[in-house]
Parts: sequence; C-alpha cells; structure tokens
Amino acid sequence: MTRESLPTEAKTSRDSYDWLGMRLVLPALWLGLIVGISLIEAPLKFTAPGITIPLGLGIGRLVFGAMNIVEIVILAAWFFATFGRGLASSYQRMVSAAAAVLLVKVAWIRPQLNHETDLVLSGASQGGSLWHYAYIACDGALILLLIAALWAGIRALRR
Repeated sequence: MTRESLPTEAKTSRDSYDWLGMRLVLPALWLGLIVGISLIEAPLKFTAPGITIPLGLGIGRLVFGAMNIVEIVILAAWFFATFGRGLASSYQRMVSAAAAVLLVKVAWIRPQLNHETDLVLSGASQGGSLWHYAYIACDGALILLLIAALWAGIRALRR
C-alpha cells in the first residue's frame, strides 16, 4: 500500500487511523483463525485418543461451519473498513480476491466436502477426497492474501 493509498485526511484524522487499525486487526484475526483451525486443530483432531473417523468428521463439520460463519463476518467488516475510504485499488483488489476465495470455499467446495463426509459416514467411501486439497489450497491462498494485506497495512502505518 503506497502513501497515496491512504485517505487524504489520514495524516491528521484520528478516524482515518482507526479505519487503518481495523484494516490491520481484521486480516490478522482472520489469519489467526485459519492457522489455528485449519493448520493446527484439524490435523491434530484425528490423533487424539478415542477420536473415531465419524466423530472427527462430525466435529470437523461443526468447527468448519462455525469458522466459515466467522470468516464471512470478518470479511464483511473488512469490506466496510476498506471500500469508500479512498484506498488504492491494489489494496481493494486484495480484499476482493479474499472475498472471491472465501466464496469458492464456502459456496462450492464446502458442499462437496459435506457430501463426501456423508459418503464416508455411510460407508460408501473411504475418504481422502480431492475436495479436501481444494479447501486447503483456498486456505493457503487466503493466508498469502492476508499476509500481503497485513504487510501493506503495516507499511502504511510507518508513513
């Protein structure tokens, strides 16, 4: 994010710095959510004593469903903190790209994963669907976008 990406009044207005702070807090919160759940909780869940595949899949459905709702709320707040505030189009494209990835993840991949989970629970499939890898790829893309947005926000604070 370049100096011109900050609102003109950012040099003097506390309100502008508050919005800049939101543009740091929200992607950081989202990044922490993805790292905590997708990269730490999900893989470890199946190594816990007594966790069966059906139990792990049921927990996963609940956790990832809740996570997706929180992601949507964070994204909505991030949109509000970003658009109409005089930011550079490059930063707005990062937010829009994150929205597109989340839309693919929630509206297209997650229903496929739910179907795959149903098949595993009914005994019709052994699991290991490519949809899991697609979901992981979306989370990887989000991680990169969120880090880039955080970096841009930090650079803007230093100016």
